[in-house]
Amino acid sequence: MNRTTTDLVVVGAGPAGTAAAITARQANRSVIIIDKATFPREKICGDGLTTSCLRLLERLGLDPSTVPSWQAVDDVVVTSPSGRKYTYPLPQNNGSYAAIAERRDLDFAMVQLARTHGVDIREGTALDTIVNETDSVRITTTDGSTIEAKYAIAADGMWSPTRKALGLATPGYLGEWHALRQYFRNVDTSTEHELFVWFDADLLPGYIWSFPLPNGRANVGFGILRGTIKTKDMSRLWADILQRPHIREVLGPKAEPEAPHRAWPIPARVGALPLTLGRTLFVGDAAAATDPMTGEGIGQALWTGIAAVEATLGAPTPEAVRTEYELAVHNHLVIDHRFAEQLGKILQHPLGTRAAVRVSGATEWTRRNFARWLFED
Repeated sequence: MNRTTTDLVVVGAGPAGTAAAITARQANRSVIIIDKATFPREKICGDGLTTSCLRLLERLGLDPSTVPSWQAVDDVVVTSPSGRKYTYPLPQNNGSYAAIAERRDLDFAMVQLARTHGVDIREGTALDTIVNETDSVRITTTDGSTIEAKYAIAADGMWSPTRKALGLATPGYLGEWHALRQYFRNVDTSTEHELFVWFDADLLPGYIWSFPLPNGRANVGFGILRGTIKTKDMSRLWADILQRPHIREVLGPKAEPEAPHRAWPIPARVGALPLTLGRTLFVGDAAAATDPMTGEGIGQALWTGIAAVEATLGAPTPEAVRTEYELAVHNHLVIDHRFAEQLGKILQHPLGTRAAVRVSGATEWTRRNFARWLFED
């Protein structure tokens, strides 16, 4: 049996896991990541990167040129339920404030970046068991290996096998939102630097999006609050959405799907699930750290991965590590989460959404600053 000792073991090589691993290596800690997938691999996502997400990627050292599908965004175009359209300009200097990148490309680039930092990444290797000991955490994997570490980071998604193995799973949990996306080609290139959001009345508080990608491609989809529409009806609804004139106008007459549409659940209940147990800390979707108003989760994944490692570096005992990480999540995410939930209630009704969009788009100043607020935090 292969047995390895390390400072940190990370379960999951998505953005949360690689952010944690890179942060630990920057502090000269040894790190092993295990992931049942092999990279590059498909990941269903909206692919949007907010300003806070971009700043974290810069901090971790990611070069956008290593992500083939990277596309900068200059303007955000929002349409209210009444059909009124507003354009919100993002700052045109001092860096990028929004971008789109396919998760297949982004995650692979992050895995490669982690490797350059000296992270031992074991692809095609899944968690089998995990045990929190007094002085360490011990993981066995499906290939028969044992890894003993000072701390474990669980970055293994909404249905975290680590959470399940530790007896912390929530039976029947399906997420607060569910979403559907499809990639299109031959999209009208006149909108290649614009991000579109439509608040159609039948989807509120959800929305439809079109996020630009290079070479006339786009990630097009919609997200809805669970319970608004039955999951089995999403395909039928998607066919209807694609025929709506305001959607066809942006995509253009030659746009066509590249592959079948894909749907996925979105966990947005940070603070409601245990964030730690013993020497194990949960991050990203495993902590349900997704914005409850927009469904954005990549920035939160990066931030929780970094914050979890920083807690292990700065606190002297497992108890102190747990306290420091839980407090950081509360102060940085949970408070904002509750605020976003309240704003989300306004968007549940067409009149509320129309009023919110109208106020935010009232003047050049409100449009400019609303865009910065929406994408920076």
